[in-house]
Amino acid sequence: MRYSSNAYPRRNWGRRRRSGFSLRWIPILLFAGYFAFYYLSHQESVPITGRSQLVDIDRQEEMQLGLQSWAEIESQSRLIESGHNLEVIRNVGARIARAAANEDPGFDWEFNLIDSDQMNAFCLPGGKVAFYTGILPIAQNADGVAAIMGHEIAHAIARHGAERMAYQKLVQFGSMAASVALGDMDFGTRRAVMGAMGAGSQFGILLPFSRKHESEADYIGLMYLARACFDPREAPKLWERMQQAGSGSSSEFSSTHPSPETRIENFRKWMPEALKVREQYCGIPAGASLPDSDMTPHRILPDTSEPAVTDNNPGFYQ
Repeated sequence: MRYSSNAYPRRNWGRRRRSGFSLRWIPILLFAGYFAFYYLSHQESVPITGRSQLVDIDRQEEMQLGLQSWAEIESQSRLIESGHNLEVIRNVGARIARAAANEDPGFDWEFNLIDSDQMNAFCLPGGKVAFYTGILPIAQNADGVAAIMGHEIAHAIARHGAERMAYQKLVQFGSMAASVALGDMDFGTRRAVMGAMGAGSQFGILLPFSRKHESEADYIGLMYLARACFDPREAPKLWERMQQAGSGSSSEFSSTHPSPETRIENFRKWMPEALKVREQYCGIPAGASLPDSDMTPHRILPDTSEPAVTDNNPGFYQ
């Protein structure tokens, strides 16, 4: 008996293969699983704010990286070794460090002043703090120095650098997974898609995350300033001066930092809490201001003489 070739319907195996599961999703699914495991197994809590964060290196390793960074910076900088302004930095720094003692992981604090016109300051993991002389006219006084100092120390205490490194690793790994998944696309299309994904991760993940770090450091630093019995009302004034000193402006969307307007608004929003903290720690009523005699030393002085410096890089000013 002969059977017709049309007795049974033909199966379109090719079409079914195309409409079923695509192998290109495997790298994406593997990355999603890895991300979930990695994220959940490396969680810590930020002091004071209680925010959960992703950190994948231990404190000692992070502090060692800070020491290495300081050695490089020190070799390329001129350190001011004495003078009134250095004493302001050290005295304010010591008070802020004591205010952060409950969250301090064991930093070996050191407060430095670098002879440079940069408007900058930083605190590295491990406790190396430096102010550039260029930011002192903006700080103006001990309260202004404390606002900057509290912010920079907050970054280190909150482990923002380590958290940023962890997210950058995940973004890079995700880009690799996407590149493998898109491997069968033509070169032009794949480049366009990868470019869009890169922009998405930059503007949708990394930059907003950096701005979150800055806002969190503003908040924690303001609380440290208040604990140390400085006047927290100087913080928004500092950013008003910073805004006036800045040249030009950039969109907050494309920036690593919140706009000065956003920061000033945040400080004013947090001010009642900061004043209550100062009253709790220092017994100073919310509306009171400390007289200058209670802030020793209290004013930043203009440079009127050649500072004593450690010149670790001959020719730096040549």
